Amino acid sequence: MRIRGDVFWQWADPALHHRTHDETLDDGTIIDVQVRLSPAGNTQMFIGVYAASGMAMHEEAVDSRPSESMTRVLAWGVGCARRIAIGLKPSLRHVA
Repeated sequence: MRIRGDVFWQWADPALHHRTHDETLDDGTIIDVQVRLSPAGNTQMFIGVYAASGMAMHEEAVDSRPSESMTRVLAWGVGCARRIAIGLKPSLRHVA
């Protein structure tokens, strides 16, 4: 179960049409990307990265991606979320 942060709750609006991509990475990290159309017709996006325990590691909301479809923004957001998830991991270096 994800423990949502303030960014998600400020962004969330179940009345708006949206699409979601949830993915669990090999190490248990969860990415959640959502896109929606604002009442003004702007494509908006939410990116969440959560630890396997459900704790929020990263959340951000993008208010507008002008002239881009929900499908395109969702695909772009998934790539961003994966990069964020990888970047949040400590490097696994062998210390001699």
